[in-house]
Order: sequence, then structure tokens, then C-alpha cells
Amino acid sequence: MIVLESGDINRFAKVGNYASYCRCVGSKRISNGKSKGHGNAKNGNKYLAWAYMEAANFAVRYNPHIKRYYQRKKAKTNGIIAIKAVAHKLARACYYVLRDDVPFDVHKAFA
Repeated sequence: MIVLESGDINRFAKVGNYASYCRCVGSKRISNGKSKGHGNAKNGNKYLAWAYMEAANFAVRYNPHIKRYYQRKKAKTNGIIAIKAVAHKLARACYYVLRDDVPFDVHKAFA
């Protein structure tokens, strides 16, 4: 599903552009150091946002390395922000897996 919804991965110049398209980053509109509203919160692909959040919840339950990362984040913030951080890491890792055609390495993604 992620490959179908993402389309051609080469259309994203940087990994941050892909993560933003997947709604895995906070939506900010800042100009000259001032917040300019919150009108861009729904930009991106809602299905990819859902898929990465589901993958993050599953990964936290079944992968000890990702669970450790989640618990570190949760100790500093709350659980929702920590899961969103895991989803962001997974989106970044997926970008490199799709672009470079390499297998997923949990140690590299969650070091």
C-alpha cells in the first residue's frame, strides 16, 4: 500500500519532503519568525499517514529496538508524540529503502 500511495519516490527531492507528504512531521507555516496560522494541517496523503501510524504502533509492540526508542521519547513527551516520532523514522527509512533499493536495517534507522 505504501508503494502504491507514494508513487514514484524520485519525485521527492529530499527525505524531508517525503516525510512531509506522509504527514509525519508537524505542519508549520512561519514567516519572519511569526506563526501564520494553521491552515496547512491537512496537506499530504492521509492514507500514508494512517499506514505509518499503524506500522509504528505494530513496530513498538513487536520490535525491541524500536520499543526502546519509543520509551525514550515517551519519557520526554507523551505517548502520541512518541508514536508520531516512530512513524517519522519509519517514513524516512522507507524513503531510503524505496529510493536506493536496499533492505530495511532497524539498527541504522533507530540507532
